[in-house]
Amino acid sequence: MKFRTLILAAALGAAAISTAYAQAKEQFFPVLVYRTGAYAPNGTPFANGYVDYLKLTNARGGINGVKVSWEECETGYATDRGVECYERLKGKNGGATVFQPLSTGITFALTEKAPGDKIPLITAGYGRSDSADGLAFKWNFILMGTYWDAADILVQHIGKKEGGLDKLRGKKIALVYHDSPYGREPIPLLQERSKMHGFDLSLLPVAHPGVEQKATWLQIRQNRPDYVFLWGWGVMNSTSLKEAQATGFPRDKMYGVWWAGAEPDVKDVGDGAKGYNALAMQHGAEPGSAVVKEVLEKVHAKGQGTGPKDEVGQVLYMRGMISAMLAVEGVRSAQERYGKGKWVSAEQARWGYENLNLTQPKLDALGFKGVMRPISTSCADHRGANFARVHTWDGSKWSYSSDWYQSDDSILKPMTKASADKYLAEKKLQRRANADCQS
Repeated sequence: MKFRTLILAAALGAAAISTAYAQAKEQFFPVLVYRTGAYAPNGTPFANGYVDYLKLTNARGGINGVKVSWEECETGYATDRGVECYERLKGKNGGATVFQPLSTGITFALTEKAPGDKIPLITAGYGRSDSADGLAFKWNFILMGTYWDAADILVQHIGKKEGGLDKLRGKKIALVYHDSPYGREPIPLLQERSKMHGFDLSLLPVAHPGVEQKATWLQIRQNRPDYVFLWGWGVMNSTSLKEAQATGFPRDKMYGVWWAGAEPDVKDVGDGAKGYNALAMQHGAEPGSAVVKEVLEKVHAKGQGTGPKDEVGQVLYMRGMISAMLAVEGVRSAQERYGKGKWVSAEQARWGYENLNLTQPKLDALGFKGVMRPISTSCADHRGANFARVHTWDGSKWSYSSDWYQSDDSILKPMTKASADKYLAEKKLQRRANADCQS
């Protein structure tokens, strides 16, 4: 009897130590970055904003007291290196909470790995458009909008400018796109809208990294499209704008996706990019926002800023901060179920991302008032929001030039389900049952 008592006491002691350790553990966020290579000018400010927000989270006291840790891994925007980073970091420091690939190609690769490892992926505004279907993609969270949302909103916008979507009949739209999974994502939606409204769609792929576009813009000069949609990244964007200037294509007839609408895309072109438009993935440049002021006060003023102070609040820096905020708030959401103030596993964090409810008062309290709209996810909806605005470059800064648009789910939802069903069939997988929605 005494022996059994000793065993029980030892077990209880071990459990207490384990619980204390779990509470003391830091929440680990791997940070996949590309600070080198052709895409570094765009990847770097995003990474700086991401890491600065993690630093701000600790300055605020952590996630209900749980401090966060992180480690960067350089991918160079290469899929194979991204997978290597994932494998190297997924088990470190108690296990990765979530991965944010910052590459559609890496996202496609990790979509195959995440379910087995039970680690969620956040791909805010990029990645597989069909992964908005949470019943098919349990571990992917394409928060804030897909590339189909983006393409749909661009068509809505130019339709409004023309006086109605019916006025697009006979118009010519050219898609200049990065010849990669990223650049090819909007094609199905644009083809669907082309059938609906009768506009002529031409597809003009540009090879990585995008510095050679002479032939592309020769085609544009010959075909004389009414609008150009730019689906570029990195140096490709500024090259497109310079070629448009050289060939005389009006910049105010050019519309970029939200990854082609930041300061690095236009600053070297200057007045040559004046009038160029791009989607704002909810936010634009937000130097006056409360969260920016707080980062400057609590991080940069203490000499702990990750990058230069003058980029704080720029478009891609803000996107990095927002992406980190989504990662952190998913953990906070998970704590509501698994224990406030406790470390959560990646599997528990996944539940948090599936049950996000970032109301406007919550966003305002986090410093994002006027920056973004509410996000609410569910088992079926891993997107959470589908709004965007247009902003325009005036030669020195970005300014909003439209009201809010919302993508048309009557078009997108059937496309999303059909694509997700095709994926499930190819992989011999089943849709999630209702019982799985609370797991």
